[in-house]
Amino acid sequence: MTALRFDPALPWWAIATLTALALLVAGFALWRGLRGWAWRGLALLAASITLAGPAFEIGTRAGLTDIVILLDDRSASQDLPGRRAQVDQAVDQLSDGVQALPDTELRRVTVGDDEDGTLLATAITRAVAAEPDARLAGVIAVTDGRLHDPQMLPTGLPAPLHVLLTGQPQDWDRRLVIEQAPAFGLIDQEVTIRLRVEDQGAVPPGLGQGSATLRLSLDGDAQQTFAVPLNTTLSLPVTLTHAGQNVVQITLPEIEGELTDRNNSAAISINGVRDRLRVLLVSGEPHAGERTWRNLLKSDVSVDLIHFTILRPPNKMDGVPISELALIAFPTRELFLERIDDFDLIIFDRYRVRGILPPEYYQNIARYVRDGGAVLVAAGPEMASVESLNLSPMGQILPARPTGNVIEEAFLPRLTAEGRRHPVTADLPGVQDEGDPEWGRWLRMAQVAPNPDAQVVMTGTGDNPLLVMNRVGKGRVALMTSDQAWLWGRGFEGGGPQLELLRRIAHWSMKEPELEEESLLAEVSGGLSVRITRRTMEDRVGPLVIIQPDGTTQALALDPDGPGRFTADWTAPEPGLYRLQNGNESRVLALGPAAPREFEQTVADAALLEPLVDASAGAVLNLSDGVPSVRHARAGRATGQGVGGPWIGITPRDAATVTGLQRRPVIPGWLWLAIIAGLALTGWLVEGRRGRGA
Repeated sequence: MTALRFDPALPWWAIATLTALALLVAGFALWRGLRGWAWRGLALLAASITLAGPAFEIGTRAGLTDIVILLDDRSASQDLPGRRAQVDQAVDQLSDGVQALPDTELRRVTVGDDEDGTLLATAITRAVAAEPDARLAGVIAVTDGRLHDPQMLPTGLPAPLHVLLTGQPQDWDRRLVIEQAPAFGLIDQEVTIRLRVEDQGAVPPGLGQGSATLRLSLDGDAQQTFAVPLNTTLSLPVTLTHAGQNVVQITLPEIEGELTDRNNSAAISINGVRDRLRVLLVSGEPHAGERTWRNLLKSDVSVDLIHFTILRPPNKMDGVPISELALIAFPTRELFLERIDDFDLIIFDRYRVRGILPPEYYQNIARYVRDGGAVLVAAGPEMASVESLNLSPMGQILPARPTGNVIEEAFLPRLTAEGRRHPVTADLPGVQDEGDPEWGRWLRMAQVAPNPDAQVVMTGTGDNPLLVMNRVGKGRVALMTSDQAWLWGRGFEGGGPQLELLRRIAHWSMKEPELEEESLLAEVSGGLSVRITRRTMEDRVGPLVIIQPDGTTQALALDPDGPGRFTADWTAPEPGLYRLQNGNESRVLALGPAAPREFEQTVADAALLEPLVDASAGAVLNLSDGVPSVRHARAGRATGQGVGGPWIGITPRDAATVTGLQRRPVIPGWLWLAIIAGLALTGWLVEGRRGRGA
């Protein structure tokens, strides 16, 4: 490598001034007709060139090898039948072919699984950016073409990009596409899931028309079967049955010949919520604690409250018109017979049986509980009287029987062993691990005998039951044998968690999932990590059984985390639908997307890569036609057919680096001096007499 360089002895402006002066002097002499003007002008120009210091710069070069990048797609979709062997064979042959080329290096990049899918474009951009453009001779990608980051593709490449597609031309697949699914839904009301059954690839004749069988199950219950048209968007109604997470599983049966069944199913988690909690509060008489219940329920914006207070019993004959005692008449028939099933909870607050409700109304309330309703009784001294609810037809569903005694003495409410495990009373503010709780005393309670199957979670004086809870049929019943909870609200002796306790009782009665005493909860903390919580009234539990999407099982030990609470942290091996089971409790858990992203599109296709392939003068080939050989080719010629089969070309770059540098003057300094002197002398001679005589 040789180049002309300058090493000026004076600043360039000085040299330029001298050159201009030489040209001016020569021009003036020419204008005056003086002999020798050319020789003197040349002498001055030679002096300017000498001051510029012209020299030859001679460098020595060392050639650099060309670089070829080989991207090896090892994402999950490459595990489909036959593709792994294609990838292994192609990578081995291409690696040997590139390394056999003279002055060529191979850079191999493996693209694996990512939670965002196949990030092939990101891998191409990073690999190209890591190499000098002057040495990059080609990029080869062995892939199925299904990338999930096309926005990361570079706008251009300094070398050809060749895409070698895995798979077979006859590949086809049927998949379930969830277009839209709600995250929340109202209990007992329909929500709509928009979906589509789609065929891709070379669908065999006769299979791409007609309908497909769709199977749906909610929380792993019995499946429902539907016939749905192919390649058509439709809306599927689903009714949520309970609060909390409802897992909807939708499945397509596998058809012989399709690529995979991994995209034939979807698991969708929909959180069930109540529109409004409808509560009926009936107060038997005005008393100090009546406002407590009303304030509690009215403070909850999700509660629709209907409250009636019995101001005057029917047997009180004082002649006062009903219109002067109540704003509206007590609609007993409508509330307790016709529309009782519209309520989520009925609270009887110090209610006495006074003949206001006929016996058949109490029987209907008992029926309402057995069918899934909830009743809460906050009792006072009337519980031990002849007007007790226990003596009505409702007595058959109450969790305890009064003995007829009312205890009028101060006592401190305490939790029982069951109460420390039950979510309603466990971890109440003021509860101590050992010793008495830090809250105030109550002053009165009725004495009751609990039913054998009821749970006594709080006791009062003499360990008599204070809060008794029970399940009746599909419903719930809770009985509080004292009307003194309002003392906590007034701060008596320091007060206590009055509102929290009453709120928990009410919400347990309405079957809120977080207050179930026997439950299996799973909280997804991020990705595939799960926090599993088992609540139980037992002292110990066995291992948790996890049924994975492929049907295999795994046993997971649960560690104690407080009374009635056992937990474990677990990470799922892959996205999908898991079934958790422990004792009589089971739960269906959906992890990851509705369908694995790697299997949303399974038929090989280079459509997203073709613009970059065309712009870089590369080629797209199918590995099903054979692994192409690699050879040097001129720019613009990407592929061809040789004697041994197809080939792909890489462009030699002839890159080099300078290893040495030497500078030599164009003419030595003494020779410049001789030239300048000779030109000046010649000009003088031409102007002198000898020059005129000549």
